[in-house]
Amino acid sequence: MTPAGPPIDLTDPTVVADPYPSFARARAQAPVQWHEGLALWLAFTHAESNAVLRDRRLGRIWRDREPAERFGSFNLVHRNALLEMEPPDHTRLRRLVSAAFARGHVERLRPWVQRLAGELVDGLVERSGGTEPVDVLSGMAEELPVAVIAELLGVPDADRPLLRPWSNAIVKMYEYGRTAAVEEAAERAADQFVTYLRELAAERRHTLGGDLLSHLVTVRDSEGDRLTEDELVTTCILLLNAGHEATVNVSGNGLLALLEHPDQLARLRDDHGLLPTAVEEFMRFDSPLQLFERTATSDVQVGGVTVREGQKVAALLGAANRDPAAFPDPDRFDVGRTDNPHITFGAGVHFCIGAPLARVELQASFGALLARTSRLELGGEPVRRPEFVIRGLAHLPVVLAR
Repeated sequence: MTPAGPPIDLTDPTVVADPYPSFARARAQAPVQWHEGLALWLAFTHAESNAVLRDRRLGRIWRDREPAERFGSFNLVHRNALLEMEPPDHTRLRRLVSAAFARGHVERLRPWVQRLAGELVDGLVERSGGTEPVDVLSGMAEELPVAVIAELLGVPDADRPLLRPWSNAIVKMYEYGRTAAVEEAAERAADQFVTYLRELAAERRHTLGGDLLSHLVTVRDSEGDRLTEDELVTTCILLLNAGHEATVNVSGNGLLALLEHPDQLARLRDDHGLLPTAVEEFMRFDSPLQLFERTATSDVQVGGVTVREGQKVAALLGAANRDPAAFPDPDRFDVGRTDNPHITFGAGVHFCIGAPLARVELQASFGALLARTSRLELGGEPVRRPEFVIRGLAHLPVVLAR
């Protein structure tokens, strides 16, 4: 028998604006609680969220959105996605994608990423001139990771403005309380994205290059397996959606945290060697992905409750990353925090394959902000996105001076 009553309202604007006090109150009641409205269990602690992510009896079991004829492309994109598979299919696909990634693509891009980050910061500084607020999200946070993924895949410059709108429309399907218009926009974007990538993959098969897409087209594992056409297309979409949404939102959330904690900004300016630990703290302190679902393939005990076969349970990553049992003084923002076992990138077999690339991008962008400015301060009221699952900002006005 599952207890009734929602432990937290994920659609409440107050919760969306700042979920962490609500997480703390719920965590004090019980580590895992049933949410009647969402018909799933929610794990509020680090230990239980980590267990949810690692327990092989809790899987990513994809079910096509219904009616299937309405969501043809959206379902195709997820049915063949690494993120929605379990072993042995997941093992095979991850092995193939990892083999392509292992060919030095991330490190090959590091100097290019650093150069681009510097150019974007220079542009922000020039437009601000130390007096005018400029939006760091549109001016850098959104532009850099999309450009990096596009460069990685070999997307032509002229086509790159298409990618962010497609991705943004698709990820809105992961929220609760969606409208029909949101769903239609997601399906339309998925269809256009799939069509575009099929054409681009066909071009690569005809003329191979040194980009990741060319390697994904040709890669074979030790057993001779290769990616199907649908797996290839889906992998590229996943790399863009997961690979830039998180980075955009860590950039915005992290910079806002720095601006709201000037002592930590000053500390980072004084010691750029803290940048790697600061990036991890950005991800822990205000997680870009707040919730990740699993489905029980058999009855599983988690946090003192039984998740029945077929029931869903979600790790609340933001709640886990503020759990005092795992992080001393968890509500304190500390760019020098070294004991930082955050689970922002997930855990277990679904640990984010793009984590090294995200770290390169974040270190490059924040490194450029620190190295190329003498002053950073809020230039107005930040505007937060109205969604809960994907947590980020829509507008972050900042004044920058050389």
